[in-house]
Amino acid sequence: MKTNKISSFLIIILCFWGCKNDNKHTLPKLGMHQTEDRIVDGKTVVDTIYHAIPNFIFTDQDNNEITSETFKNKIYVADFFFTSCPTICPKMKSQLLRVYDKFKDNDEVLILSHTIDPEHDSVEVLHDYANRLGVKSSKWHFVTADKDYIYNIAENYLVSANQDSTEPGGYIHNGAFILVDKNKNIRGQYDGTKEEEVNHLMKDMEILLNEK
Repeated sequence: MKTNKISSFLIIILCFWGCKNDNKHTLPKLGMHQTEDRIVDGKTVVDTIYHAIPNFIFTDQDNNEITSETFKNKIYVADFFFTSCPTICPKMKSQLLRVYDKFKDNDEVLILSHTIDPEHDSVEVLHDYANRLGVKSSKWHFVTADKDYIYNIAENYLVSANQDSTEPGGYIHNGAFILVDKNKNIRGQYDGTKEEEVNHLMKDMEILLNEK
């Protein structure tokens, strides 16, 4: 009787562990979502519509136009920064370099860094910044646009980015890395200043790359 109880207990634990492992292979979709009814073969089917990054147009460090089409069939990591940032940006870029180095040979992965100080961070400034990091522009795009356009799209990434005269450097942003899938859904947010968070990001990127 005691043996049967132990066996039952082990089965429960193994089932729990198996379920937990399965969950690790599915990342959530972040942001608000809504449902929509549609008719398929005469029957009403309920679809879930998840929050997605809208179409965009930017200019990158090589003065090339970068659009949503640039990221078609790619997963990517996005962030918001400025080149003269005296606080968290250097930490963020050193951590994002780790992501770049790990996935630089994977054609399904890109990186997208938006300046939040377009008045200072011209194409030339972004070009020099990228050169100092030693990264390829085909893999890691540093982009600029009109200031309000950048701040508005930051909201779509569920992060804050704005001018604030009380902050060091005159701008406020939260240092997040945002993981976006091939359907432009947000699948994770990570503190770009912390090594352990970026380790988590890279593991989640592997999961997303294997997602069907």
